[in-house]
Amino acid sequence: MLTNSQTPTVAAASSSEFLPPTDGKTRVRQFMQRLQDEISQQLTELDGVSKFNEDGWERPEGGGGRSRILRDGAVFEQAGVGFSEVWGDRLPPSILAQRPDAEGHSFYVTGTSMVLHPRNPYVPTVHLNYRYFEAGPVWWFGGGVDLTPYYPFAEDAKHLHQTLKQACDKHNPEYYPVFKRWCDEYFYLKHRNETRGVGGLFFDYQHSDSGLYGGTDPHGAAAGYSNQVGKPAPRTWEELFAFVQDCGAAFLPAYVPIVERRHELEYGDRERNFQLYRRGRYVEFNLVYDRGTLFGLQTNGRTESILMSLPPLVRWEYGYKPEPNTPEAELYETFLKPQDWINWTPSA
Repeated sequence: MLTNSQTPTVAAASSSEFLPPTDGKTRVRQFMQRLQDEISQQLTELDGVSKFNEDGWERPEGGGGRSRILRDGAVFEQAGVGFSEVWGDRLPPSILAQRPDAEGHSFYVTGTSMVLHPRNPYVPTVHLNYRYFEAGPVWWFGGGVDLTPYYPFAEDAKHLHQTLKQACDKHNPEYYPVFKRWCDEYFYLKHRNETRGVGGLFFDYQHSDSGLYGGTDPHGAAAGYSNQVGKPAPRTWEELFAFVQDCGAAFLPAYVPIVERRHELEYGDRERNFQLYRRGRYVEFNLVYDRGTLFGLQTNGRTESILMSLPPLVRWEYGYKPEPNTPEAELYETFLKPQDWINWTPSA
């Protein structure tokens, strides 16, 4: 059953302002490439040792991309920042399951996606993805950012959430409350009964006539808040594109200060082993739940680029339980459960 935000709609109004402009694909592609360039450049400067190697690729059915990988750096053990644009005549099942109204149309999708795996266990892993999809009269924007710490620093979570909220509030004060809850819902490992990290933003299927929430849980916190505030007034393509651009620009101010605070902290084998163990959760999520991974594989994307989000080293341990009253236990007890990070205070 489709939610309100997924109800097939050609346009919110007869005006062309609610349809993609003729140069829309080009403008989004250029933005996604520029975002990749800006992030790659600053991460290179931040690492100070290694540089990104670019690997261009083409998709036989239409499209291609450029994957950039930084390995064995001073700060990042592995960092992947990718751009892709794909087009074709046959939509994959993962899209048609969510938007059956797109069936029968050729499609175009472009986006920037990245995952950074730091060397120091005190620096959190981070994921970013922003994307644009178009199939005939059907179009939408989606994306987000989420932070996965291995050792808990609440001020880091607060900083990331505050920065993302500022970007959202420029466009709609209800964006952050809905998309934060949606992020907590999406990056959730059901088989582990824990979130992947401390969340951030996640949104999808945002088009002119959509509601704010378009996920699969009509009884969850995100759906409840979205229903409470109601469906927004029709939003133009330009308004949503401006929102995505501001979200993309917020990434570096949200993440870089956290890296700068943590990457020189001393650590030992205990912290390193715990980091590698927790990286296993990242692998589990990306291979079991992640829709981007599924879409890429179903559209015959480049496997190396699709799976560049996976960490270079990881370990599993049977029946692991953290020792009580340790930072590892605090991660499980507090940081792997949805929290109101914006209003966090040290006394809390």
